[in-house]
Amino acid sequence: MEFFQPEPKAHNIGFCVLGGVYSEGIDLRDDRLIGVVIVGVGLPQLCLERDIIKDYYDNKNHKGFEYSYMYPGMNKVMQAAGRLIRSETDRGVILLLDERFSRWDYQKLFPREWFPHTRVNESCLPEILKDFWS
Repeated sequence: MEFFQPEPKAHNIGFCVLGGVYSEGIDLRDDRLIGVVIVGVGLPQLCLERDIIKDYYDNKNHKGFEYSYMYPGMNKVMQAAGRLIRSETDRGVILLLDERFSRWDYQKLFPREWFPHTRVNESCLPEILKDFWS
């Protein structure tokens, strides 16, 4: 945790895994964390237990994939993104790197504070970040 100091003298990048202790259990207020990059929608691994849940909800309401994979994955995404804004004065950028985030079935799970949001690519990202921080 010493890595994430207030008023850093240099730019630092920390990496963590969705669902891990650093993506869910830390509180980095103020300028200790100013950006989060989330790669992937956090889907759990395929396994028998998840397939049983999927089959149950497919039979009940045709939402087996959502309950067994999508919702648990997006919960991990929200937990990781939530490390960024911990108080009313915190500011930062969340980058979601996966085409699936642009689909409505994922976007409808975003918190309302994420709307409107901007879809970017690598060519326009530097300018958008510059504008955000100026």
